[in-house]
Amino acid sequence: MPSFDITSEANLENIRNAVDVSMRMIDNRYDFKGTTAKIDFLEKEMVINLFGDAEFQLNQIKDILFPAMEKKEPDSSKRITSNIIESVSGNKSKQVLEIKSGIDMDLAKKIVKTIKDSKSKTQANIQGDSVRVSGGKRDILQECIALVKAKHNDFPLNFGNFRD
Repeated sequence: MPSFDITSEANLENIRNAVDVSMRMIDNRYDFKGTTAKIDFLEKEMVINLFGDAEFQLNQIKDILFPAMEKKEPDSSKRITSNIIESVSGNKSKQVLEIKSGIDMDLAKKIVKTIKDSKSKTQANIQGDSVRVSGGKRDILQECIALVKAKHNDFPLNFGNFRD
């Protein structure tokens, strides 16, 4: 029986490259000269730390970082959750951006519900942080992929592990 998996894995190499490109751009910009503006990427914790002199500067850093991330990996900025801006060491600011990887349970349930409501001859099962969809024919599975792409475009999804 043909099947495929719906996953959402962050490509850490692309994110690291985007952070490096953004950091080089920050180093070269005149309005950031002499400031504490910088970006730290903690790969194991899946966190990006933004440092700046003020909230306005953190927003400028995000305006540099997000397009660089989109260029390296489309829809990658959709998987980022921004925490509140903290004030550190006097007048300096810090913001933590968390990178989500994998499909959380709420989104997995919505995907399964969408597939079941479509009345297609497929079955969807939640397996950890992925959803496995199986069906009778390859064409039905391709229609299912198109349906999920159309309905759930607020979080980047990968469709892989296609088996006949």
